[in-house]
Amino acid sequence: MAKKASRIWREHGALEYRECVGDDLKSECGLPFPRLTRLKTEETMVFSWIVYRSRSHRDRVNAKVMQDPRLKGMCEEKSMPFDMKRMSCGGFKVVTHNRMEPFTESGVDMQHTIVSRRMGESSEGLAGE
Repeated sequence: MAKKASRIWREHGALEYRECVGDDLKSECGLPFPRLTRLKTEETMVFSWIVYRSRSHRDRVNAKVMQDPRLKGMCEEKSMPFDMKRMSCGGFKVVTHNRMEPFTESGVDMQHTIVSRRMGESSEGLAGE
């Protein structure tokens, strides 16, 4: 699912698409993800983000993605490998950037999603097509 979604977002212009499965969520610093999300013992956390050139670029890309027929079939609540009621999304403006490669864009908006999935389903099911 993540690979297919990644391909769709990238085809419509997203610069990056990342999806990560939590494997070290028991932090003693701050509010740990399991407590923040009321994660059940049989669940794990998925964190994803998409990088765009700007907020207006994000809006254009997302408008195209939402019209893509490949995504429509994936977004039906009954076909999701996680509880849609526990998903959260938002846009974030980059305030600092520190990489080896030069950063030439005027700004980047990120969109993230935090979801939980049932542990009985493999991580490959989320990442696979």
